[in-house]
Amino acid sequence: MLDYRFPTALQMVLSVAMAEQMGKRSTSAILAYGLEANPSFIRKLMVPLTRDGIIVSTLGRTGSIHLGRPASEITLRDIYTSVIEDKKLWASRPDVAPRCLVSANLCWYFKSIADEAEQASLDVLEKRTVADALEELKKGNETECAAVLEPGAIEDLCKKSR
Repeated sequence: MLDYRFPTALQMVLSVAMAEQMGKRSTSAILAYGLEANPSFIRKLMVPLTRDGIIVSTLGRTGSIHLGRPASEITLRDIYTSVIEDKKLWASRPDVAPRCLVSANLCWYFKSIADEAEQASLDVLEKRTVADALEELKKGNETECAAVLEPGAIEDLCKKSR
């Protein structure tokens, strides 16, 4: 089963950071619309991101989501470990009966490879910040981008779809 928590959380945080740079407002409805994601999934991901100080949210009619600290101080590893928590990148199959040399030893062997691969991934994510990611994204092609709706229009769409 594919796990979409990290890429979705990354897009959420980058969207909030971009909105802040542009002086725009971010809400869970705006994020859900922009990510084409279920609003409850967005709110579920906001919990660990808020807990870990990556984002902060204010409530009410004029509420908004902001970065919890400067974009240059939030690494992609911070986002990954926040939403993935202690779930491993790859899991071994510990329930295999030890019937031969391979099945008797594969669990510890695979675990060592998985741990090494996960550490390498975390090291890559540690080197990149939200600020770095935004600068890279700004170099991208905008010709495929759809027109952005204003926050009120997005919230109206969300109300109509309920």
